[in-house]
Amino acid sequence: MTTKIKYETVIGLEVHAQVKTKSKIFCNSATEFGQEHNSQVCPVCLGYPGTLPVLNRKVVEYAILAGLALNCEIAKHSKFDRKHYFYPDLPKNIQISQYDMPICKNGHIMINGKKIRINRIHMEEDAGKLVHAGSAGISGASYSLVDYNRTGVPLLEIVSEADISSPEEARFYVEKLRNIVKYLDVCDGNLEEGSLRCDANVSIRPFGQKELGTKVEIKNLNSFKALQRSLEYEVDRQIYEIENGGKIIQETRLWKDDQGITLSMRTKEESHDYRYFPEPDLPILEIDAEWVHKIRETLPELPDEKRLRYIEKTGLSEYDASVIVDSIETAKFFDDALKLTNNAKSAANWLMGDITAYLKENKLNLNDIKLTPESLVEMIDLIDKGTISNAIAKKIIVSLMEKGGSAQKIVEEQGLTVISDEGQILEAVKKVIKENPGEVEKYKSGKTQVIGFFVGQIMKETKGKANPAVINKLFKEEMEK
Repeated sequence: MTTKIKYETVIGLEVHAQVKTKSKIFCNSATEFGQEHNSQVCPVCLGYPGTLPVLNRKVVEYAILAGLALNCEIAKHSKFDRKHYFYPDLPKNIQISQYDMPICKNGHIMINGKKIRINRIHMEEDAGKLVHAGSAGISGASYSLVDYNRTGVPLLEIVSEADISSPEEARFYVEKLRNIVKYLDVCDGNLEEGSLRCDANVSIRPFGQKELGTKVEIKNLNSFKALQRSLEYEVDRQIYEIENGGKIIQETRLWKDDQGITLSMRTKEESHDYRYFPEPDLPILEIDAEWVHKIRETLPELPDEKRLRYIEKTGLSEYDASVIVDSIETAKFFDDALKLTNNAKSAANWLMGDITAYLKENKLNLNDIKLTPESLVEMIDLIDKGTISNAIAKKIIVSLMEKGGSAQKIVEEQGLTVISDEGQILEAVKKVIKENPGEVEKYKSGKTQVIGFFVGQIMKETKGKANPAVINKLFKEEMEK
């Protein structure tokens, strides 16, 4: 047994999802991203003496919605607590959070057939942000400034049980969680803007041991890649420490993405270090069954349900359905296309193929281009009728994404209709055969797969307009002469 296989990895995740409200959790200050520093603040979120918090009802509704989607129990009574700690970006020196009476608990989601339990979901306010400047000192900055715009922005903290067994599984879990909150429209899931952040608790233990190892927390992971890489590094580090007579200490570490390592930040706090006590300025939150019922009725079709529908109702494969539902934008586009065509497979192929490739190459989202479900379906219909070939469609789709418009109109204006006239195509077939005697010999010797080469060359000769079925027929006839 190799050293690594001797140990079991145990991971629990705390995901912070920024709630998609226009105002903060306890005041009317705006939450819009990217505004001028300290331009979205007020005496309440800045913690001025004598100010009182007022709970944003929409945050509670979104918390309940998320809890229902994640199979949680919704508390009948929930309360807020003061969590005490001092950071320069926390103006009140307390954070209003939830401790022993969270709004949601005992949920779960499924990852590749495995149940990952969710311990709790609680509401809390975000802290501010330090902006480091200059170029001196240990941190690489000579001074720091504080931006309080984010202070008081509502968060849902989704805390899993330590049911995750590998860095890859941790990434799958957060990817699925992000997809669910996006489908709910509770959070935009934008990792680059910090709308979704993750803290990971990781430990190792010898296989067969019931007692958990000493856990280490990795803070503020803001990409799927960083999450998986940091956990892989930390597992290896802990194994190395133990195998070489060292000891794992309970601490908080930071991930240095450019160096690919975790660094010690501070010893890990326990709950008693925060001196939690009930928030005196906010009463107990009462949640009745009727309110929960009304919110449950607004639940949209979630990714797992949508994937199953695609498989059962449209005939998509498990893989194709999973790829489509992985993006809410793609799934919405696909659903709109399905209202106009029964050719689900072609619509899915174009979305997963040429369209996705174009988006990745140009670093765009589906909402950024001018292609519509109507124009895509129109193009698919032209292919199905034999009016255009796939080769022509590959040119048209780029124009539809960049300029929009009608596929039919593009075909008419550019004269892109498929050539089915055998006389025209035969000339191209003979020319290609004459210019490629070596490939002809391969075909005649039994290597019939080279027909793909000839079809490609003939399509090139006809600028993609030749009917592929006619090409195949004429080529085989010429080879039999």
